[in-house]
Amino acid sequence: MGKLTPDRAGRMDFNPAIIPVWVLAFLMAVVFHEWAHGMVARRLGDDTASSMGRLTLNPLAHIDPIGTIALPVVMMLTGAPFLFGWAKPVPVAFGRLRNPRRDMVLVALAGPAMNLVLAFASAAVLSVLLRMPGGEGAATGLQVAEPLKLLCEKSIGLNVVLAVFNLIPIPPLDGGRVAVGLLPRELAYRLAGLEPWGFLIIMALLATHVLDHLIGPVANLVFGVIAAIFG
Repeated sequence: MGKLTPDRAGRMDFNPAIIPVWVLAFLMAVVFHEWAHGMVARRLGDDTASSMGRLTLNPLAHIDPIGTIALPVVMMLTGAPFLFGWAKPVPVAFGRLRNPRRDMVLVALAGPAMNLVLAFASAAVLSVLLRMPGGEGAATGLQVAEPLKLLCEKSIGLNVVLAVFNLIPIPPLDGGRVAVGLLPRELAYRLAGLEPWGFLIIMALLATHVLDHLIGPVANLVFGVIAAIFG
């Protein structure tokens, strides 16, 4: 019987032979993330994403050349300890939300929340698959399940890391928008003013490995919870 552990779920082994699995897991993670933003925004009064054809699960509508392609490829080639990126953000007109300050927080939280849902759902499927009998005499159905096991493993790791990464309180990350919506107005304006420089700050944190120490402990905590529930 297999065993679901934090190491197994969070492992970032970028084996070239399983690149298609990484690509599928990554696209699912970022596309569902953006779809969740748009869906919550529509329920709260803003149908901008829907009217622009962005409220869809079609990956082609969400691909960002840098965040969806270039950055993940560079991280895999350089053996990064984790993988993250982003899709093209769905458009949200915060002024059209029924309660802009409160609803901005809910829209921002929808993306990371979706990633956590995907991580826990993948863990649930993986826990079932790991309890299936194996060996040379396994039925064809069990052999077919092996790629699904691999996809679930990568999906857990990717979605947990993406959820934690996006909750870093630096605009334009989701955590930055949450902080702007919750902080007193003067502090919120100051934090919002960092948005044009947000990704430069993130890249600097990545280059200096500070991001490793920000993401790693929280991600490992979530992996531990997943393992305790489904292991």
